[in-house]
Amino acid sequence: MEYDSSEIISAVIYTFTAFFLMSLAILIFVYYSRKKIIEQEIKNRDLEIEHQKTLINAVIQTQEKERNRIAQDLHDDISSGLNVVSINCHMLKTPGLDTTEQDKITDTILDLTSRVLHSSRRIAHDLLPPVLDKFGLNAGILELTEDFNKTGKVSIDYKNQADFSKIPTESHLHIFRIIQELINNSMRHGKATKIAISFTEESGQTVLKYVDNGCGFDTNEIENQKGLGMKNIESRVSLIGAVYKITSEVNNGIAVEIKI
Repeated sequence: MEYDSSEIISAVIYTFTAFFLMSLAILIFVYYSRKKIIEQEIKNRDLEIEHQKTLINAVIQTQEKERNRIAQDLHDDISSGLNVVSINCHMLKTPGLDTTEQDKITDTILDLTSRVLHSSRRIAHDLLPPVLDKFGLNAGILELTEDFNKTGKVSIDYKNQADFSKIPTESHLHIFRIIQELINNSMRHGKATKIAISFTEESGQTVLKYVDNGCGFDTNEIENQKGLGMKNIESRVSLIGAVYKITSEVNNGIAVEIKI
């Protein structure tokens, strides 16, 4: 069977055209697919940046709230107390005071001085718990849980099988504040009466597990994720380079796992 030259040329042209169109279609598909991938990456990056901004704002709000509280405490407890002490000291110089009056004023000064010292220690403790600075994270958490247990409102079981010396010292205060915030949330919002806190070593990581018997919440509700307390915890977790998971259901408490 013979083919004339025109048929051969037509077949070559058709083949080349089909190959060209197929190649063009593949290039267009790859282009738009890559474009969508890049757009999604940009969108994800923007969401991450926005999320980081939210965390930073949470830290700033928490710090500002803490500064305002400390400033208020310094004004109400320290400045006011010292002002009254000063007035009573001047009163001791009043001519003609008998022994009873002098003793009464002196007792007032001693009482006020004791209160001011107590307030100053409390404020210093809030800034940096002395036991945490002197004896380490384990002693700090132990004292914290004992203080809450003494209130009689909650029973906290704390166990530690981890070596905190493996964790950078600058992370210790963040871990302490995370636990403090979790306990406060459990009692204030969750109405919990029992809390279990444990540290273990798993696959080279220090794992914090926190469980309470509170009222819990729906983790799918956006509003439950926007609270300043939760954002503060998340920001501190991010600062120490850890990852965390929260599990909770309404009327079924809360479970938090943080891998450091």
